Amino acid sequence: MKPYQTIVIHECQEPLVAIDPNLFVLEYPPPYAKLGADYGGKSPYFLRETVGKKLIIAREKLQQSHPHWQIKIFDAYRPVEVQQFMVDYTFDFVLQEKNLRVTELTETEIEKIWAQVYKMWAVPSFDRATPPPHSTGAAVDLTLVDAERQIVDMGGEIDELADRSHPNYYNDSQDDREIIYRANRELLNNIMTAVDFCRHPHEWWHFSFGDQLWAWLKNQENLAPNYTARYGRALPN
Repeated sequence: MKPYQTIVIHECQEPLVAIDPNLFVLEYPPPYAKLGADYGGKSPYFLRETVGKKLIIAREKLQQSHPHWQIKIFDAYRPVEVQQFMVDYTFDFVLQEKNLRVTELTETEIEKIWAQVYKMWAVPSFDRATPPPHSTGAAVDLTLVDAERQIVDMGGEIDELADRSHPNYYNDSQDDREIIYRANRELLNNIMTAVDFCRHPHEWWHFSFGDQLWAWLKNQENLAPNYTARYGRALPN
């Protein structure tokens, strides 16, 4: 269990609402669907109603400082079944990348690979008390697109199993290019936190509002922590 999973959930029953494709850049087909994940005929481009409204305000803030820039949504609502698919996919990817066969590994070696996988991916739990963040409809993976419709370089790819996925990876760098990466990440973080999203401590692209991770992060910032989650696992219509 991760620390944030101890946060109490007071489900508010807010509906999932479609992300407006006229306001955001959406990737089609969705990235995980391209890998073979089955969404059961549903779209990942849904968020809880309040979360979606806050994302629109973040878009407006971005365009105040960077006219014609856009927010690109990589992934939003994610059924637990898709979470399971991506956990398994990542485990197999790590094996392939290291040229390993699971049948030739010890139990300890297998556990180390799973530990690497779960550094990024939440456990695909169906327990109502410990939902994966994206299954709540309160978390979104995103990046920025500039006025020329080019993806803004953040110095790393979304879902990359690498140290540079950490939001502050470039903070101490004096390299000119890496200073730009840092500034781009700061811009993304600033527009999102300005409307009360919280960034995942280990992923520059992951932001949430109202889920367990958000409440846990808010409690870390406050001397008198009393935040609880308002969104548990969502079920699409």
